Amino acid sequence: MMRARVAYAGAIHEATPEGDRVRLADGRVRDEHELVWLAPFEPGTIVALGLNYADHAKELSFSKQEEPLVFLKGPGSVIGHLGVTRRPAGVAFMHYECELAVVIGRPARGVHRADAMQYVAGYTIANDYAIRDYLENYYRPNLRVKNRDGGTVLGPWFVDAADVADVHALELRTFVNGKLEQRGNTRDLVADVPSLIEYLSGFMTLAPGDVILTGTPEGVVNVNAGDEVVCEIDGLGRLVNTLAPDADFGR
Repeated sequence: MMRARVAYAGAIHEATPEGDRVRLADGRVRDEHELVWLAPFEPGTIVALGLNYADHAKELSFSKQEEPLVFLKGPGSVIGHLGVTRRPAGVAFMHYECELAVVIGRPARGVHRADAMQYVAGYTIANDYAIRDYLENYYRPNLRVKNRDGGTVLGPWFVDAADVADVHALELRTFVNGKLEQRGNTRDLVADVPSLIEYLSGFMTLAPGDVILTGTPEGVVNVNAGDEVVCEIDGLGRLVNTLAPDADFGR
């Protein structure tokens, strides 16, 4: 099942796909641009992975790490489908990161790899923007790079885990103004989903609603104010986001 959370007519609704339109839980059918899209679930702790595709690590001239590179993100970084992300003036290189987002369904502590998928509630798409100008180096993301207000787009749909036949065989694509710029497949994850759950739950308790952003493949290019960025993952939908300049945010 695919479902979303949207705001419409002064209330928050659960919604499902209805062809090219959206059906609200009360039966009304609306065009997607009539709605304000929220993250499709209430995110808890957001755990993000860096350099979790070998081709992307190579793209950044970084050798394989001995254990996953992980960092946390705050809830203020999250916006929904059709949202707008600020591109600060004066930066040289800001790029998208199309990622599979794994949503935890029940408390996970000390989970073994063989049992890990039992703790997954479902999946969504993430576009986790980065500004390379602000990096201390390519393998230690800092707060200004990865914890920016509105810099992590989630959605549009939450898809139940049972409806994804093989989470390690999903193609990812990113289009900038209609041009395909990034393509990859989750089969190329350095640390796959069970490995990540085993690793993380070995030192922290994962709670329902926690999200693991699994990293992005190669193919990142600079994006500018006014650009439309579309991230697609097989079976999970199409996540649309637009970049805007400082002036649109009163800065």
